[in-house]
Amino acid sequence: MEITDIRIRKIETEGKMKAVVSVTFSNEFVVHDIKVIESQSGLFIAMPSRKTPDGEFRDIAHPINAEAREKLQTAILESYKNS
Repeated sequence: MEITDIRIRKIETEGKMKAVVSVTFSNEFVVHDIKVIESQSGLFIAMPSRKTPDGEFRDIAHPINAEAREKLQTAILESYKNS
């Protein structure tokens, strides 16, 4: 699957979360609510998650391996910086 669309919704309020992103793959599948977060070491993405009954957060959708995560993060952060 290839990334065919990235939609950035920038967050204008103060805080670590800078944007909420939707990514479309092959014009067939979309993942909403990916967050762009600013940390001391720079920007990174956080996949959509849900709080479990024991208080932990678990990703709802996520890349299977580090290579896929890096590809997705690079595409999202490039789009964020250019928007």
